[in-house]
Amino acid sequence: MFEIFGQGFLMRGFIAGLVISISAALIGTALVLRRNAMIGDGLSHVGFGAFAVATVLNFAPLEFAMPIVILMSFLILRLNSQNKIQPDAAIAMVSAGALALGTFVISITRGVNTDINNYLFGSILSISEGDMMISLFFSILVIGIFIGCYNKIFALTFDEDFAKSIGIKTNLYNAIFAVLCSVVVVLGMRLMGSLLISSLIIFPTMSAMQLVKTFKKVILISVLVSVVCFMIGMWASYSLSTPTGSTIVLVNLAVFILVRLVRWVQK
Repeated sequence: MFEIFGQGFLMRGFIAGLVISISAALIGTALVLRRNAMIGDGLSHVGFGAFAVATVLNFAPLEFAMPIVILMSFLILRLNSQNKIQPDAAIAMVSAGALALGTFVISITRGVNTDINNYLFGSILSISEGDMMISLFFSILVIGIFIGCYNKIFALTFDEDFAKSIGIKTNLYNAIFAVLCSVVVVLGMRLMGSLLISSLIIFPTMSAMQLVKTFKKVILISVLVSVVCFMIGMWASYSLSTPTGSTIVLVNLAVFILVRLVRWVQK
C-alpha cells in the first residue's frame, strides 16, 4: 500500500480520489434519501457529452464541463418544479440527449481516442497535478458548504413542504445542492468514469443505511465506508493491475453484500 506514495501519478490519484470519495458520500446520503439517486448517473452522462465536446474543440475539459453540468442540473430542477414531467423522466431526457450529443460529436470527428475512453471508464493515469489541485479545492468547498448548510439540507431531504413553511428558501438551497452534486460528478469522472461515478455516490450510503438509521450517523458511516472502499480499491487496482474505477466499485459492492448478509444473519 505504501508503495503508492512513492509514485507521483498514484499519489495524485490517491489525494484526488480521497477527497472526492468524502464529498461523494456526503452528497450521496441526501440524494438516496430524497429518492434522487439516479440524478448522479444522469449528470455523469451530461458530463461525458461536455467532455467530448471540450476534447474535440481543444478546450480544458474540467473547466468546460463543470458549468455545463451545473446548467443541466438547473434544467432538471426546473422541469421537476413544473410538475409536468416526472423527475425520473426529466433525468432520462437530459441524460440521453447529452450522451447522444457526445457520441455524435465523437463519431463525426476523430472517433473514440484515449481521452474520451478515460472519461467513459476512468483512469488514474489521466489525473494531472492541475486536476488534483482542482479536485482538492472544489471537494473541500463542497464539504464546507454541505456542513454549513447541514440543517437546511436535512430539512429539505425529509420534508420540503415543512422546510418551506418554516422559512427556508427551498428553491435557493435546492439550487445550491444541485451545484454541489454537479461538482462532485464532474470531479469524479476523471477517476471513476461517467459510467461508474454514480456508484461512488450510491453504494456507501446504501451500506451505511443497513447499519444505522439516523441522518447524521448515516452520513458519518457512509463517509467512512467510502474512504475505506476507495483505499482498498486503489490498493487492489495497483496490486492486480486492474482499472481503478471498476475495482473501487466492486469493493463497494462487496461491502454492501457483506453488510446485507450480516444483517440477514442477525435477523
